[in-house]
Amino acid sequence: MAKVLVGEFFCVLLPNNLFLMKEKTSDMGKQIRITAIRQTVYADLMEKYENPIEHTCDVVEGQQWISHDGKCPEGMCPSAWASMRAFVESLARGEGNFYDGWMKNPMSAMISCNDGFRPFSFYIEVIEPH
Repeated sequence: MAKVLVGEFFCVLLPNNLFLMKEKTSDMGKQIRITAIRQTVYADLMEKYENPIEHTCDVVEGQQWISHDGKCPEGMCPSAWASMRAFVESLARGEGNFYDGWMKNPMSAMISCNDGFRPFSFYIEVIEPH
């Protein structure tokens, strides 16, 4: 059975060349909390390899963002988002259990940004409705 997106509808090809059209709906319904847990600074690597820069990152430990429908939250560092996007989108779709039991909470992940000199670690988790 083939499923093709046409505009705002999914066309599902059924046997005998029949098709069914369904309105497109978001499959990313969960909210995801992203928490900046810890930053590591590698001063020795910065001294050896990095050109001096005045400003690097605005993220602070404990800072939180909420992703709605797997979208990048307002104010999120673009570089950090690039590192975690696939995990946030998967969790928003209700997927989880990354790497066969990696996290104690299967609906979470611990991801760091890609700054090799001062990476931040982010805890990403599904927010359950109350």
